[in-house]
Amino acid sequence: MTKREYIRSVLSIFAKSPFRPLHVHATKGGDAVRKLNEELSAYFACDMPTVLRLNNDVDTLEHEADIIKQTIRAELSSSIMLPVHADDLLNFLKPQDSICDECQDAAYWLTLRDCHVPKELEDGFRELMSRTLATVEMYELLVDTLSELLESSFGKKDVEETLELVTKVEEMEHQVDLMEKQLMKTIFEKEELLDGGGVYFFVELTKNIGRIADRTESAADRLRTMVLRR
Repeated sequence: MTKREYIRSVLSIFAKSPFRPLHVHATKGGDAVRKLNEELSAYFACDMPTVLRLNNDVDTLEHEADIIKQTIRAELSSSIMLPVHADDLLNFLKPQDSICDECQDAAYWLTLRDCHVPKELEDGFRELMSRTLATVEMYELLVDTLSELLESSFGKKDVEETLELVTKVEEMEHQVDLMEKQLMKTIFEKEELLDGGGVYFFVELTKNIGRIADRTESAADRLRTMVLRR
């Protein structure tokens, strides 16, 4: 599909609702993180051709997310009646878009060094990636709930239920943060199994994956602000 055709497909969704594209955009981030999860497993299996293929898949998803972001910004004119402030919606879109950006960075990073992963680190990275993916998927549910909420009138109960999902995302991101710190400690404990470049590589990979959850939590927080300021 060409870029022009893809924009038309996004506009067709936008014509039905100005909010469904937000969920489509969030799903691109989720799809990218799921691809990264596969890529990390391929890296542990020393399957570099698959690592490279999945990195390209993540690049494609990030590009599609950018097109959706640009389309939303272009279509959200002052003439559209919204139940929330347009500025709040756009401010929320920025950190949501950065989920894909951070995922792209992590996916590319995996292509830069041949695999040599001590078992203790592999287990830690699998856990960190699993918790990060769970955080992003909870966020996807949150945005899906929001897009449905914005199609109807805001009731107090609806708002409370939405904000409960925000709290869940924040709690899950906190667990990722704790896991990230523990993995950093393990990397330096196993320093003798790695050369200097290996320590640097795995420290940066830990940070890259952790930032995905950080951006997800930031987007959830902006979403809460948007709902409360409606």
